[in-house]
Amino acid sequence: MKKPIRVAVTGAAGNIGYALLFRIASGAVFGPDQPVALNLIEIEPAMKALKGVVMELDDCAFPLLTEVKATCDINEGFKDINWALLVGSVPRKAGMERADLLGINGKIFVGQGEAIARNAAEDVRVLVVGNPCNTNCLIAMHAARKIRDIPTNRWFAMTQLDEARAKAQLAQKAGTSVNKVSNLVIWGNHSPTMYADFYNAKIDGKPVTQAISDHEWLKKEFLPIVGKRGAAIIEARGLSSAASAAHAAIETVRKLVTPTVKGDWFSVGVFSEGDYNVEKGLIYSMPVRTEDGKSWSIVQGLEVNEFSREKLNITQKELMDERDLVKGML
Repeated sequence: MKKPIRVAVTGAAGNIGYALLFRIASGAVFGPDQPVALNLIEIEPAMKALKGVVMELDDCAFPLLTEVKATCDINEGFKDINWALLVGSVPRKAGMERADLLGINGKIFVGQGEAIARNAAEDVRVLVVGNPCNTNCLIAMHAARKIRDIPTNRWFAMTQLDEARAKAQLAQKAGTSVNKVSNLVIWGNHSPTMYADFYNAKIDGKPVTQAISDHEWLKKEFLPIVGKRGAAIIEARGLSSAASAAHAAIETVRKLVTPTVKGDWFSVGVFSEGDYNVEKGLIYSMPVRTEDGKSWSIVQGLEVNEFSREKLNITQKELMDERDLVKGML
């Protein structure tokens, strides 16, 4: 039997965490022959609800689930973990400025970064889901670095949800199935400024700009639909995205540990080393491939035309502004 992969999930009793845990335990992330152990982390007031989640995990009797630990102590929660899924964060409320949100969540992610550095396994990798996830990831990474050198290539921010939203919209417009859409990259921040690059994307092997002749729709309707999809779901449902966000987190980790389909790539926020003229040091979503499920690389040589460059710069500017707002935590 393989050694279990130990996964920590923060906000484990929340809506996203609840939708996430059972699929990790079932083998949907790491494969049907890979045992997993779960470290579930919550704040003290949510521990009763978390107890119920643990009871449900027990009642599923997942063959691959070797152990479940539930705690509100982050040092205990990150002990010996191989993966950290940082889901829990304070949501933006009415009247709250982005700076306020960054300030509140920044303190949370400083503490989590420090606890990961002190307690996690040597090979730990971290995916930040809680928003603003790019800058929260940057904060946690810098906090960890002050204690231990966890390489920058092990820190990720989730933009897979934006990619999935974009693929669904393109498929619907083209009147085809979503599995025909490939080579779609989300550039930049997980926010309305992100850029769903339809110029490099394909539908059934053809450039999107050939498969969809309505280029005005691509520029003026498609991009806002994807960028504001989260707000539209809140308006319709009365609650933020949960199941789709959990699925995106699962897909992000699965794609990082599984070789990428030849010729394709996927989107994830990573530490910028200056590729595509993106300022070094930001957590910026890029087109990524993995060959062996252990290491990843940024896909090089994609065309960035004048329209796309403007969009890349806009989302970069937002990330730079966010970085400036939290510079005291870096």
